Amino acid sequence: MKLLIVKLSSLGDVVHAMPAVQDLVRAVPGVQIDWVVERGFAPLVRRCKGVHRVIASDLRQWRKQPLGAPTRQAWQLFKAELQQERYDAVMDLQGLTKSALVSWLARMSDGGKRYGLANRTEGSSFEAPARWVADVAISLPVHSHALTRSRELCAKALHYTLPFHMDFGLLAHMDKAPSDIKTIAFRRGLRGMVALVHGTSRVDKQWPLAHWRELARRLNEAGFGVALPHGDAAEEQLSQAIAHDLEHAQVWPRLALDALTDALSTCFGVIGVDSGLSHIAVALDLPQVQIYNFDTAWRTGPLPPGNPQQAAHQCSVFAQPTPSVDAVWQAWSAVLSA
Repeated sequence: MKLLIVKLSSLGDVVHAMPAVQDLVRAVPGVQIDWVVERGFAPLVRRCKGVHRVIASDLRQWRKQPLGAPTRQAWQLFKAELQQERYDAVMDLQGLTKSALVSWLARMSDGGKRYGLANRTEGSSFEAPARWVADVAISLPVHSHALTRSRELCAKALHYTLPFHMDFGLLAHMDKAPSDIKTIAFRRGLRGMVALVHGTSRVDKQWPLAHWRELARRLNEAGFGVALPHGDAAEEQLSQAIAHDLEHAQVWPRLALDALTDALSTCFGVIGVDSGLSHIAVALDLPQVQIYNFDTAWRTGPLPPGNPQQAAHQCSVFAQPTPSVDAVWQAWSAVLSA
């Protein structure tokens, strides 16, 4: 069976779709899975076990100059690559107009079907063309975790029981991480490095600088080094501000997404805001605390207590306007105990 997954963005959403791939590999013997994704996230999808071919798109870029000659040429190349195969099933796991367009363009085998969402789920975007394009539109519970939504759609589409075990299948290569990142904890006699993921595309998801500095100080006193990744100049400046005057703090160089995944895998654990990098840490099964200023952790954070697949060493902390340092520290202590 040849199957196409359409999940274009964003980073966290792409990570949340990975367990569905692992389910499909277990449930459908011999399945060949291709995945269409935005080019910036393609290196990560190539690390997902069970993905045969990654088809990179630049829809975000093309929308800026839709009629320009470079866009028209790139679009034709993308369409040719997409249509190399005929698919027995196309899974639109995004439910947006752009993903519906990709699904519609895919070539189908005789009897092949396009599957998509029949309804909006709470806190997630949904656009009507996704339902119109789907040959089979599947209804899901409105109150669905992002992980469960993709897994259930695939399971209902192909009529298999959702496996109890959940695995992201995200491969990291610790040996490929930069040598200074791999060895700093060992050289300094630390218990390990804890990555502080402070970067996020939304200002209202940020945590105050003073909170990060106090948390980093406590981690140093507890024998942990602090690793500070960043993705742009503003985040790098914040990393430097957090690290200022700390004995054991390392501001990482700016890394490509796959290299950043490798570097993150060398850490003892992660404390971070709701961001794609925090979700990668969950996929790597690292001890983690996620910080939420909004009551949305039930939908995108580590699986909540009571879920049979919830990991005791991963949790979220929510408060408004923002969680206190004490609350995050208590959660981290509970993670260590687990």
